[in-house]
Amino acid sequence: MIYFAKWKIVLILGICVLGLAFAAPNFLSSRVAGFLPDWLPHKQVSLGLDLQGGSHLLLSVETNAVIRENLEAMVEGVRAELRKARIRYRELGIMAGDLAGVNVTILNTEEQDQAYELLRNLEPGTVVQTGDAGRITMVMNEKTVLERKRSAIQQSIEIVRRRVDETGVREPTIQSQGDDRILVQLPGIDDPERIKRLLGKTAKMAFHLVDTENSLSDAIGGRIPPGSKLMESADEIDASGQPRKYLIRKQVMVSGETLVDSQPSFDRRTNQPIVTFRFDTRGAKKFGAVTSKNVNRPFAIVLDGKVISAPVIREPILGGTGQISGSFSVQEAQDLALLLRAGALPAPLAILEERSVGPGLGADSISSGKIASLIGLIAVIVFMGIAYGLFGVMADVALTINIFLILGALSAMQATLTLPGIAGIVLTIGMAVDANVLVFERIREETRIGRTAMSAVDAGYSRAFKTIIDANVTTLIAAVLLYLLGS
Repeated sequence: MIYFAKWKIVLILGICVLGLAFAAPNFLSSRVAGFLPDWLPHKQVSLGLDLQGGSHLLLSVETNAVIRENLEAMVEGVRAELRKARIRYRELGIMAGDLAGVNVTILNTEEQDQAYELLRNLEPGTVVQTGDAGRITMVMNEKTVLERKRSAIQQSIEIVRRRVDETGVREPTIQSQGDDRILVQLPGIDDPERIKRLLGKTAKMAFHLVDTENSLSDAIGGRIPPGSKLMESADEIDASGQPRKYLIRKQVMVSGETLVDSQPSFDRRTNQPIVTFRFDTRGAKKFGAVTSKNVNRPFAIVLDGKVISAPVIREPILGGTGQISGSFSVQEAQDLALLLRAGALPAPLAILEERSVGPGLGADSISSGKIASLIGLIAVIVFMGIAYGLFGVMADVALTINIFLILGALSAMQATLTLPGIAGIVLTIGMAVDANVLVFERIREETRIGRTAMSAVDAGYSRAFKTIIDANVTTLIAAVLLYLLGS
């Protein structure tokens, strides 16, 4: 005889009630759902880009810039080592061509071996070789180049994710595509231009000493001393109407990587928007040491290759905090603080593809999905009722509850519903009654061979069970593979 344990009945009823409770907020407006108390289910299904509207961006990570930056750091390291050892050299620079390397020529060939020993272990992952006439080359091996490019892409994805999260965009899609590209989908954003500006900035901040020992006019004329470089001001203009130039030391005294916080604020004296920042323990110690040794010297704050300001160090700054002032608007100060807080991109990003989906198109898609779901539901209900009578009506009730359970699960997990998701729900409406069909057809077969009604029902459920398990396990395997390998 058919027997259902009480605990099974209670469990099934409990799951159905929970599913209905979590699905219910979707039938309310967003405004009304927002007023529901926290102890009640109040989350609605999160709509994807194709339903809610938003922006689709395909970004390219300029990984060659990372390698170039590593080579420039290698050049500075070689210069520092050779100067420390008082070894004279010339033609120190990045190698021309496809090889990622640095070369230098030692003036006194008798010191070549000493220079080689100094540089041999200077940079991990490089091959150091000596040549004729005092020449030494340092070339990154292919494995090191690939690792640094791969690391730059992964780091870029993480920084992009932080920046997008700081703006409050819900359910963004951020993932790698190919070897050097990042796909960004932002549903429901109302200011795509601001997002593009935030993603397009590297936000690499560093502190450099201004070179006061050499002539700025000579550098502007083309005679830039070794170890220094010319940089333009971000917002200052000189007498000729051009951006003001600064001659700064190449050596980074304090890196922005040690920043732990950055917030927009207002200057107490001028009431102008500023950005305050705070270093971690290591950065604060380094910042304090640099400012202690260089009192009365200008200290340039550089962001993305431009000098934001170059204040004179009046006294040691030992607290690990500071501020950046400039001609900021309130929005610019907020964006700069966001960028510094989220971290600097290891490489510039270029927008390769941009598409915008209007909310009107999303509303049309939702409407079409509702119509398709309704037609599918009505067709299945009518078929089951005609084909199986009372049993079919029971299956239709279970099918309706199944749809509410899907909506409730999507709402509870805050999973993103997209057009393919609506297609999946429509397909589920048709497939969800397949187990009922198997059971009912088995009952018919048992009835034909002379079994009583209750015996036929008992046999129908028990003997169709294995077939139902087989069908659902194969569906589960396909679902797991889609989840693991799909986007």
